[in-house]
Amino acid sequence: MTQITYEIVEHDGGWAYRVGETFSETFPTHAAALSAAKAAAEAQEQRGDTEGVVYEDRNAVWHAEIAPGDDRPTTQVRDAG
Repeated sequence: MTQITYEIVEHDGGWAYRVGETFSETFPTHAAALSAAKAAAEAQEQRGDTEGVVYEDRNAVWHAEIAPGDDRPTTQVRDAG
């Protein structure tokens, strides 16, 4: 099973959460970023419908896959602040 970590960080004059190298929007407070990260992490673990997914990877290559609705990652929120 995949493990995804949401990390609370200072970003662009405020606070954000980061997953890998991708940042969320910037929030004005640490508490707002933490709340948003917890909500996003919880939503990502929720089962859904099996659907087709199209995405572009970091090498600008497009992929089409089937995402099973019950194949969800486990998540955690890491807050060093």
